[in-house]
Amino acid sequence: MTQEAGRKTSWGGRLLQDGAPGGPVLRLVVRWLRRPLLPAARLWRRNIQLRVVAATLLMSLGVVVLLGFVVIGAVRNGLLETKEKAAESQSAGGFAVAKDKAGSPVSSGDDSASGGRGSGSSVSWRNDLVTQLASSGQGAFYVVALGSASSDSDSASSNRGPRASGYVDPRASVPQSLRDNVDAGVGAFKTYTSIKFTDGQEAEPGLVVGTRLKDVDGQSYQLYYLFPLVQEEKSLTLVKTTLATAGLFVVVLLGAIAWLVVRQVVTPVRMAAGVAERLSTGVLRERMKVTGEDDIARLGEAFNKMAQNLQVKINQLEELSRMQRRFVSDVSHELRTPLTTVRMAADVIHEARADFDPVTARSAELLAGQLDRFESLLADLLEISRFDAGAAALEAEPIDLREVVRRVIEGAEPLAERKGTRIRVAGDEQPVVAEADARRVERVLRNLVVNAVEHGEGRDVVVRLAAAGGAVAVAVRDYGVGLKPGEATRVFNRFWRADPARARTTGGTGLGLSIAVEDARLHGGWLQAWGEPGGGSQFRLTLPRTADEPLRGSPIPLEPEDSRAARERARTESASSQTQGNRLSTVPTPRLDRSALPVPPTAPVRPRTSGPGASPAGLPGGGGGRVVARLPDTEPGTRAGNGRGDGPGDGMASPERLGETTDQEGSARGR
Repeated sequence: MTQEAGRKTSWGGRLLQDGAPGGPVLRLVVRWLRRPLLPAARLWRRNIQLRVVAATLLMSLGVVVLLGFVVIGAVRNGLLETKEKAAESQSAGGFAVAKDKAGSPVSSGDDSASGGRGSGSSVSWRNDLVTQLASSGQGAFYVVALGSASSDSDSASSNRGPRASGYVDPRASVPQSLRDNVDAGVGAFKTYTSIKFTDGQEAEPGLVVGTRLKDVDGQSYQLYYLFPLVQEEKSLTLVKTTLATAGLFVVVLLGAIAWLVVRQVVTPVRMAAGVAERLSTGVLRERMKVTGEDDIARLGEAFNKMAQNLQVKINQLEELSRMQRRFVSDVSHELRTPLTTVRMAADVIHEARADFDPVTARSAELLAGQLDRFESLLADLLEISRFDAGAAALEAEPIDLREVVRRVIEGAEPLAERKGTRIRVAGDEQPVVAEADARRVERVLRNLVVNAVEHGEGRDVVVRLAAAGGAVAVAVRDYGVGLKPGEATRVFNRFWRADPARARTTGGTGLGLSIAVEDARLHGGWLQAWGEPGGGSQFRLTLPRTADEPLRGSPIPLEPEDSRAARERARTESASSQTQGNRLSTVPTPRLDRSALPVPPTAPVRPRTSGPGASPAGLPGGGGGRVVARLPDTEPGTRAGNGRGDGPGDGMASPERLGETTDQEGSARGR
């Protein structure tokens, strides 16, 4: 039974999937229904005036309908109450006349009483009675005489047969329930009925009042007065029509009033929204038109004052920014001439250091090293000033990123040998071609690789290449100190340091990654970071294959497959699959790379040529990333508290000179 229910559920679930009989039809119906509704829903969400007017109309309509029901009910009750009083008065007089005509009192319920006086015209007595009673109210009421249920025959041929005036069908017009009540009770009874005719006239609503009397022979019979309610029905219909017309007019009038009132409020708001949109695009001279002295006018004046202050502040900031950029550019250019002279003198001193005493020789070496760093800083400042001024130009041409990666690795090999680090490449089996500026891409990758070697603590560095769709990517993975939570976004800031209290004594200038992220943005690409304390980090450069092509994802995931979080997920999925009878999971478990373990990896890296697209973790082109918090299994010896340092950009010191200062402990490492 359970298996059969499971098959039914599975079949019902497949009914709406692709290829199932009901799936495409249902989707077409939903799409056909949504097509005309989407514009209306969009207009409803965007137009507050429409919502206010619609709400006013609905509430007004509800009030008018409720008021109409109350008024119609009151009018109907009043008309019926008046009609009932008139009918009771008219019927009471008729019943008295019929009693006097019969010469006997109204029966008290005892049908055995005799004593009635005979009459030679007893056969036509009821006809004469009905005619006489009906003659006083032509069209105002009808009179019906019916035989009592306890009497003998009730045929039309006997003097006790049914009699009626005005072609009224006596049996069909008088309800049987009223006849039973009249026959069993004492006094007059009334009820509402439908008066029907035998000559083909349409039935009319009416009020019937009846009682039980004695005829001239002492036999019981039933006498009824039928009062048409046609006039009352016409009056009620007139009241309904009047209320409906007046209610519709009131609803439309209230809607128009609401539209006019809301328009007076919404129009300035729309003007303010339009002015704000134009201000956001850079048109700082836009202002609102202010008329009057009301609250809306005060809002407009406040808005214009805010826009004026913003314009002044933005102009001041722009001028200050231009002055700062000009200052940096001028200082960088002006420092080149004295720096060249100092460099020439320092080279002479450095070449003759063998003839100096040990202290002087060491000073000459330190002077040469700091001059190298000074030259690198000047080159980076000039490059940053070009980016800030918008003067950076992209010389894009089709290049194979594998060649760029090989040149970068060759330049970083001396530093890697001193650090005891091995640089490995994965995903270079197929060409990875993109339209890019080879010089700028090489500078970005050199920063990433040198930084990974410096902070990899002697473990392997993996450079992974991949291409998929319209994007290519290069990821640099190290297994060193990693990044603390929040540092993945700050690592691209200019002169950022993990510990601001410490001086920058490593070879970096603090601008390497800032220049790298600007190079990535110039290509229309992304440069992003991921890291976990003690578990290493990964920097990913994603570029479009074709210049000016927007990126939709990256062929390499930002978080590597061998991170702690990925291993935990894989361990959880493995345990879950074992508890379910070792059935295959719908998501394949990624193969783990043991190079993520604290010990240096020995297994080869599995090449990855493509991967699922990943949206950037931060702003496009920015350094957005995700940092995994420290886990308990962090190696005790890892220096997770250290920051990350800058790698060299254009004009930076050679790896040999960088290696002379990167081993100093306690230095602040800021990329």
